[in-house]
Formats: sequence, C-alpha cells, structure tokens
Amino acid sequence: MTIKLEQVLDAIESADDAFTYFFDKQTGETVFLSDPMITGESYEELEELIESSGDRFLRLPTKYDIHEYSIIENFVYSLPADAARQELVNAICGRGAFRRFKNGIRYHRLEQQWYDYRDQAYREIAIRWCRDEGLEYTEEN
Repeated sequence: MTIKLEQVLDAIESADDAFTYFFDKQTGETVFLSDPMITGESYEELEELIESSGDRFLRLPTKYDIHEYSIIENFVYSLPADAARQELVNAICGRGAFRRFKNGIRYHRLEQQWYDYRDQAYREIAIRWCRDEGLEYTEEN
C-alpha cells in the first residue's frame, strides 16, 4: 500500500484535540473524526465503520505523537550558543512558553529558520509513521 507523504503531513499539521485523522487503506483517502465534546458534531457512522473494519483504517499521528514542545526544545538547543539561544531557553520554561517562544523567534528574526526546522521534524515524523505502519510513500502532491 502506498500513501502520499503530503497526506500524512497535512494530518500532522492539523493535529489538535478536536480531530483524529485516519488513513483509509481501502480508498487511499484521509478521513477524520471530531470530538463531539469539542466540536458539537458526531460522526457515528464513520466511527462504527472504523471500529468494525479491523485494520482498514490507520490512525495518523496525533498531537501526542508529535510532541511540539520537544521539537521547539530541540530547535532552541540547535542554535549557536549566544544571547538569542539563552533568551529562548528561558522563554520555553513554564507557563506561557509557546507564546514567549513565538515572540522570541520573531524578535530575533528566527521565524523562517524555525518553520524550516519544524517542517523537517514533521517530515521525519511522517516518514517514521509510514515505515512503522509498513506503508510505502510517495512525495508527489
């Protein structure tokens, strides 16, 4: 079975508490279930199909598989040991870390470097997921 890497990346980039994405091995499509407590919507038919179809549906990586904070931390420690790095090390500690990190990379003009780093980390997660699930992947859109 083959999947477009872009499908996995889209699910990773969209990962949050409200939706769980699945790859349908039969159709090759990505489907999602929403958390009715968050979205107010229910997809009972799809939920029943996923539960009753054995290994037809593969759960795509969730935000818990992605570990955004670890990616941020690895990025910060990959920077040269200078004032910007030290400021970001301090920024990612405690409550409000994500906001302070965003402000810090903006202030130090590291936004593009961060987004490139994050995109590469997401790509590695996507490739690892494909390998773990025994799927071949293509890089075409």
